[in-house]
Amino acid sequence: MKKENVYILGIESSCDDTSAAVLCNDKILSNVVADQKIHAEYGGVVPELASRAHQQNIVPVVHQALGKARITKDQLSAIAFTRGPGLMGSLLVGTSFAKSLAFGLNIPLIDVNHMQAHILAHFIDEEYHSKPPFPFLAMTISGGHTQIVKVSNYFDMEVLGETIDDAVGEAYDKSGKVLGLGYPAGPEIDKRSQLGNPKAYPFTKPKVDGLDFSFSGLKTGILYFVQRQTKANPNFVKENLNDICASIQYTIIGILMDKLKLAVKQTGIKHIAIGGGVSANSGIRKALKEAEKKYGWTTYIPKFEYTTDNAAMIAIVGYLKYLDQDFSDFDVMATARLKI
Repeated sequence: MKKENVYILGIESSCDDTSAAVLCNDKILSNVVADQKIHAEYGGVVPELASRAHQQNIVPVVHQALGKARITKDQLSAIAFTRGPGLMGSLLVGTSFAKSLAFGLNIPLIDVNHMQAHILAHFIDEEYHSKPPFPFLAMTISGGHTQIVKVSNYFDMEVLGETIDDAVGEAYDKSGKVLGLGYPAGPEIDKRSQLGNPKAYPFTKPKVDGLDFSFSGLKTGILYFVQRQTKANPNFVKENLNDICASIQYTIIGILMDKLKLAVKQTGIKHIAIGGGVSANSGIRKALKEAEKKYGWTTYIPKFEYTTDNAAMIAIVGYLKYLDQDFSDFDVMATARLKI
């Protein structure tokens, strides 16, 4: 007997990207993302502007996702949405839309933890992409989060370590601001670091016990370093930009890899999966591939389109919850702070 297909509409609106995706079982039919260019003018995300842009984008984005998937809204089995964590105003737009559509179609509503979704994006059925076996270690690295998580099953996750102050993506962006780079600065630092000497300027790694991270001290160290050098030579940044970027990237990757090595040592787990926007970084991907050969790890790196915030990762969690009949009540509320 042929199993009936499950169609999940995923909606993601946790920060400044409005996204909608349609899955048929665990396969992506569409994944549409509308980003918000306006924040570049301010050097960071402005919450009020983000929520207004979500209101403008969400209907066209959902319409486009259904069109690309070649299905109608009446074929949907359930609607999954990001409940949190994220910016409250942005989350409310997606939550309200998902509730209204699910109620109108009389289909189940499924709330999704954004951080779990970054990890479970690895279970989207993709050609040439293997899925990590349980248990595995996940490192989620983004503009708002830095965590190492032990994943024993789809919804059995334990945070082993996380940042005690700033996230790794923020360290990239704030360092880039000091160097006069645009927002977001991470991709530009990554690009320039490939042209520079990673050991030109040694920055001090923060000393944090266990598997927790800290990036605020590194940000301050980079700021003071640039101020000192610029005082002696006003053209210092311009003349040495590639070397500075390479040195910053080398230090950040060193911090991440040191913690991962410690996590592997403590748990004995050698299957490592990464997720979040910073997992698109070429230096981190290269370091993980080198660790495979050096330490016998097996690493799982998501497709580029599943690294940044996207609705495909929300939809796959929706599908997994649908199989368990784990549905939400319609009084479910968006939550800016939501633990794994």
